[in-house]
Amino acid sequence: MIVRAAAPGDIGRLMAFWNPQIRETSMTFTTVEKTEAMLAADMAACAEEGRAFLVAEEAGDVIGLATWFQFRKGPGYAHSAEHTVVLAPEAQGRGAGRALMAALEDHARGRGIHVMVAGVTGENARGIAFHRALGYVETGRLPQVGRKFGRWMDLVLMQKIL
Repeated sequence: MIVRAAAPGDIGRLMAFWNPQIRETSMTFTTVEKTEAMLAADMAACAEEGRAFLVAEEAGDVIGLATWFQFRKGPGYAHSAEHTVVLAPEAQGRGAGRALMAALEDHARGRGIHVMVAGVTGENARGIAFHRALGYVETGRLPQVGRKFGRWMDLVLMQKIL
């Protein structure tokens, strides 16, 4: 498996595993599916701003993605970032997430990021366990701040000092 910068040619595959998770799971509160234009704009913004948009590739197939962005707006938060990591269902539990996060954290650290934040839906026990295994600690739980599938959901905030 290799971790590399995402390329426009990866967009179709990213949509193929990300959009079903948006539609069918509570791993994210969003209901807005990714489009080619949205992902192309995200990749371009990452490149322009010096942020990473990475993919994990195995046997020529993209099986995961990770990216980071400033945690909150404003200069006081310039050294705090939040990340997104998404794996194709068949890639879960095989090390792709760990490889993506290691590369993402190295990249962020190299850009002066001091703290990496994970915002995980409270229903995503696997996501919480994954981050805990990577050294993230739960620093807050915001009850019922998200809504999806007709129910209120908690947001679990976790962080790691890089």
